[in-house]
Amino acid sequence: MAHPARQRSLIWDLAETLLIALVLFVAIRGVILNYRVDGSSMEPTLHNGEMLIVNRRAYVAIPLGRWLNAIPGVDVDEGWVWYPFGQPQRGDIVVFRPPNGGSEPYVKRIIALPGEHVEIREGAVFINGKRLIEPYLVEPTVWRGMTLNHEYVVKPGHVFVMGDNRNNSSDSRIFGAIPMSSIIGKAWLTYWPPDEAKLLGTPAYALE
Repeated sequence: MAHPARQRSLIWDLAETLLIALVLFVAIRGVILNYRVDGSSMEPTLHNGEMLIVNRRAYVAIPLGRWLNAIPGVDVDEGWVWYPFGQPQRGDIVVFRPPNGGSEPYVKRIIALPGEHVEIREGAVFINGKRLIEPYLVEPTVWRGMTLNHEYVVKPGHVFVMGDNRNNSSDSRIFGAIPMSSIIGKAWLTYWPPDEAKLLGTPAYALE
């Protein structure tokens, strides 16, 4: 029969291990999201049913302007925001809350950044008048009817997103640019199925 003191020690060790495991689980879940691709809008880069690991903290934004203005005698731009790990970049694959009020997040690629002029013509995307070379595409890009003149200017604090499967994607050509605040995280890698596992880097773009 185990000594009572030893029993208490074993129970305490077990409770401590479970507590540490719980803290680690909560911390990891606060940084990482598992996301299942639903549909073919990101073909050929991502396939239906693939599982992604998404970095929730890739675009952490700290509102320095609002914080500093709380200090007496300090007057800075209220919209000054600091991104300690970097801002969204062209080519990043992001998971975001749907703009149409749906419950399932979308996954798309960032194509244009705040203040940029987007135009789609000749089967390609033009950023500020220069053609964007997109090596991952297998078909031309067409406009999908958001405006009549096939042009769009991205508002501050927003990004223009599109699926890689340009003829089968509901994206910013339809619902406009999305606010950065709606981005849940940046897709980091695919891990399932194992034979499709890969890191999802940001392409090296050229503007011609």
